[in-house]
Amino acid sequence: MKIGTLELVIILAVVIIIFGPTQIPKLTKMFGKSVKNFKEGLEETEEEAPESEAPKKAKKAKSSSAAPKKDADASDEQE
Repeated sequence: MKIGTLELVIILAVVIIIFGPTQIPKLTKMFGKSVKNFKEGLEETEEEAPESEAPKKAKKAKSSSAAPKKDADASDEQE
């Protein structure tokens, strides 16, 4: 699905009708700030969890999820 020039013009016209020409600069400024904050948030999470620690966390999660199964099997055998 491709958006052509005519479709973009129609979308812009609808936006101008709904928000008015005075609100569009405010909306674009808010959108730009939101994108900037989102990118900064992604960078912060990447700094907090380096790639070398990610596999260790996954291994811990797998081993901890396997432990209750063993306990459940042991309790079945005791009965």
